[in-house]
Amino acid sequence: MYDLIVIGGGPAGTSAAITAVRDGARVLLLERGRFPRHKVCGEFVSSESLDLLAALLDGARAALLHDAVRIPQARLFLDGRVLETVIQPPAASIARLNLDAALWDSAASAGVDARQQTAVRSISGSGPFRLATSAGDLEARAVINASGRWSNLNAAENGTRREKWLGLKAHFAEASPTSSVDLYFFDGGYCGVQPVEVEGGRSESRVNACAMVRAEVASTLAEALAQHPELRERSRHWRPLSEPVSTSPLIFRDPQSERDGVLMAGDAAGFVDPFVGDGISLALRSGTLAARCLLRFLRSEFSLHEAAQDYRKSYEQQLAPVFRASSKIRRTLVLPRVLRTPLLFLLENTPAITQYLMSKTR
Repeated sequence: MYDLIVIGGGPAGTSAAITAVRDGARVLLLERGRFPRHKVCGEFVSSESLDLLAALLDGARAALLHDAVRIPQARLFLDGRVLETVIQPPAASIARLNLDAALWDSAASAGVDARQQTAVRSISGSGPFRLATSAGDLEARAVINASGRWSNLNAAENGTRREKWLGLKAHFAEASPTSSVDLYFFDGGYCGVQPVEVEGGRSESRVNACAMVRAEVASTLAEALAQHPELRERSRHWRPLSEPVSTSPLIFRDPQSERDGVLMAGDAAGFVDPFVGDGISLALRSGTLAARCLLRFLRSEFSLHEAAQDYRKSYEQQLAPVFRASSKIRRTLVLPRVLRTPLLFLLENTPAITQYLMSKTR
């Protein structure tokens, strides 16, 4: 009987596991895949979560954060305009290939029983819980589901959507990339580009290109890059450094922080619009918050129901506003051109408003 089983070895799952095990809990962390691996991700870590990430990593992995590329500026390319805003303090650009592996290794070093290539097929019970997995049945007093946006455990909640969105990503060599996160918006999607480094990779300059597009607009990253004239011209000079990876469908829905006594973290709880660049940050924060709320239950100070209520309330206050703000901004950016032109003019000439909107997605 484990105190806590965490499902999913991404930033949300590992942050939860590390937080709980450091408080003395007996923690099992299950990941159906295998590290290292590329994942569809903007690889942007906002400054608000850098201290949290530093606290989660053990000493042997501290260089990951210390050596990360810094991003002090954001640029938005839309309708022939370029909106620029300062990111202060600067964000960090960290390849998921390295971030996931470093957090996984930090969890194992902290004392988490960390198992890869173990798929969870179902969860039953209401505390204690029984998990049917590819390695047999397991039991725990509490469970955190950080299995991602489209795992078999969350399919019923995602439902179906008529509009199908795809996520596409790859790394490319680019001569002298700018120290900014560049967002190229076009009809039917957008693509973010920023410099990134891979530990042990080649010495040449590298950028991460990550797009979210409707399926009828593009089915490959090359097709997505061709949708924006400036991005199409910029990418003509790129050389691939990784195979493209994709994920689909991308489902937008109201966040659900708890289900049947299981706490939800990361994309399993809710998928935030990628253009705000806070997906990794939200994953780290939600995983840590879920574990902290469960600790009082594990110490027999709270019931599991009280711990779940505490998490729901904290999630609504601290994290849910990001989803609402990003959704409103995305809907504004995809308004008909005649309606968004005055707004773009205002943002272009009033940087303080642009910075305020960015702050609401953090």
